[in-house]
Amino acid sequence: MSNGDIFVGEVIGTAILILFGAGVVAAVVLNYSKAKDAGWVVIAFGWGFGVLAGAYTAAPLSGGHLNPAVTVGIAIDTGDWDKVHIYIAGQMVGAFLGAVLCWLVYYAQFQANADEEIAQPTLGIFSTGPAIRNPVANLITEIIATIGLVLPILAFGLTKGLGESGTAILIVSFLVVGIGLSLGGPTGYAINPARDLGPRIAHAILPIPNKGTSDWSYSWIPVVGPLIGGVLAGLIFKAAF
Repeated sequence: MSNGDIFVGEVIGTAILILFGAGVVAAVVLNYSKAKDAGWVVIAFGWGFGVLAGAYTAAPLSGGHLNPAVTVGIAIDTGDWDKVHIYIAGQMVGAFLGAVLCWLVYYAQFQANADEEIAQPTLGIFSTGPAIRNPVANLITEIIATIGLVLPILAFGLTKGLGESGTAILIVSFLVVGIGLSLGGPTGYAINPARDLGPRIAHAILPIPNKGTSDWSYSWIPVVGPLIGGVLAGLIFKAAF
């Protein structure tokens, strides 16, 4: 894979991931959306299908990492760090663009939300936040949840048939749904630094009415936690397998 293919693949794949993921949250949260109040299960499956669509689209070009934690975990396992920066750059750009696309899709709902007497908060559409603010607990949650993502992904690579048939991506998408349902309650399960930081930046820049103040004091947790989780998953896999 060339550097250009990797970058383009990760941009496109991550943009699709965020379009679906942020899109399903917007659908459930925003007033005047037909999916208003559809609930957590819908959100978990929306993110899972985002992984499915994004990874399958990016796979021929870049392998479809879509997540710096996955990229780092793979690099630790293989010892190949040469293209890590290209993967992460593509993921960050794609995450930002996906957030912009979500904003465009729900533009009318964002505008209508501003006219409500009690406007719905919008930061949570684009980035994660804790149910109970406890930095240590929140960080641990993100680390464990990301290990729960990256370690199985690395293990799936040991079964050649999964990779050759493309079934591995389907299984990973259901893995993301499972993480959302089982481990997503405490922090909203970022498990992906690009997924959180790129849209968080987009939310700060985009002209979204009544968006309030971005919570940058928390923003390091969904970046650092998943990166630590990716590193630990890579080390565990290398030691055990």
